[in-house]
Amino acid sequence: MQHFGKFYIGGAWVEPVNATVMEVVNPATELPFATVSLGSAEDVDRAVQAARKAFPSFSKWSAQDRIDLFDRIVRTFESREAEIMAGITQELGAPCSLKDQTRGTVAAFRDAASLLREYRFDTRIGDTILRREPIGVCGLITAWNYPVQMLALKLASAFAAGCTVVAKPSEYTPIGAIRFAEVLHEAGVPPGAFNLVIGDGPHVGSAICRHPDVAMVSFTGSTRAGILVAEAAAPTVKRVCQELGGKSANVILPDADLSAAARWNVARGFFNTSQSCHAPTRILVQEDQQEALVALLAEETAKLRVGDPNDPSTTTGPVVNKAQFERVQSYIRSGIEQGARLVCGGPGRPQGIDRGYFVQPTIFCDVSPQMRIAQEEIFGPVLAVIPYSTEEEAVEIANGTPYGLGAYVFTSDAARARTVCEKLQAGRVFYNGHPGNMTAPMGGYKQSGNGRELGVFGLEEFLETKAIFGFAEPAAAA
Repeated sequence: MQHFGKFYIGGAWVEPVNATVMEVVNPATELPFATVSLGSAEDVDRAVQAARKAFPSFSKWSAQDRIDLFDRIVRTFESREAEIMAGITQELGAPCSLKDQTRGTVAAFRDAASLLREYRFDTRIGDTILRREPIGVCGLITAWNYPVQMLALKLASAFAAGCTVVAKPSEYTPIGAIRFAEVLHEAGVPPGAFNLVIGDGPHVGSAICRHPDVAMVSFTGSTRAGILVAEAAAPTVKRVCQELGGKSANVILPDADLSAAARWNVARGFFNTSQSCHAPTRILVQEDQQEALVALLAEETAKLRVGDPNDPSTTTGPVVNKAQFERVQSYIRSGIEQGARLVCGGPGRPQGIDRGYFVQPTIFCDVSPQMRIAQEEIFGPVLAVIPYSTEEEAVEIANGTPYGLGAYVFTSDAARARTVCEKLQAGRVFYNGHPGNMTAPMGGYKQSGNGRELGVFGLEEFLETKAIFGFAEPAAAA
């Protein structure tokens, strides 16, 4: 069993101050395959000081210097992509065919390089210079469901801005982040610009949020954890950018292509074993069409292959760990107890699987908007079909949770779709399953977070804006 006992601080792999050893468990087998050291506030302080030391130089790098660095990161990452994906499969249970886990990393740095070719850090309003400057040392705290891509999205924006960082991945999926740190080192990231400390939220995460020399925290995780992050950051009045939980609704209007809507919803809703905060886990359908849609959903779900994530034909792996497995099972039981009708799936593992944290892809119908499975984020393969009578009621139901991260609309009428999209309280709204845009902002309304990631909006989360007065605009050349 391999032991990953060191942290990446100041451009080197160093021993923790006082380490606690934790096993990393393969969720497909329930067996540990590695151990890691969990750090402490002392380790965070060492990492912050390394980042603070690197900031004056790194923040002055030219845009071209950063573009060249991003190109090296992409090349180095691509040379090790298969190895990194294998590690993600082992620690998360993501099927080996789920290449989005790694391709998003490459896209993040390529998009950041393209943005730097166009972005102007200095602009003007009359005789006033508007200058955007890197905010300083930033803490990046990421969740376990996209262990490398999520870190890369944040890091690409932070580096593009000129910030140095201290990163904390989830302790449940640390191996991908460790391999990513190796990529960054090999690509020539300067010492101290990127620092990695493995640990849990109460010790390492909290220490990052509380540290007086951390100027900003970018966090992705549950809404519950996001509240703790904000509370820990408040005494030092640091900026906090958060992408939190979601309970995304797919509003299927009566004139929609039901077959296309069902096919897309199963593919997207069960993608990554539904461990996605944007997953369309609430399916809203006109009450007269519920039975037709349910039959199509069951037909599509039957095509899924749950099993060994190392098998290229597998579409659906396990959930991340035992605690998550038990959480999802409790929601399935809740749906049954509260009177929802089980369409497919249900409690327990899929037939023929007696080991691993595998959950049956489960769909309920006749779900009322007040049920737990319609209100709370499950983060596992459980979809809820909710009937509505009118379009107005559909919008009310879609907006009727504390969340507002993603939303989806299916209809054959583009004008009608636009109207409904504008009424939905969500940071990203998709029409007829159209794919997202990596340069468009990502973030949420309400308890799904604050701030945005990706593109210009993501870059500017890591920048301070300074107004400088009294400098006349240079006269145009004759």
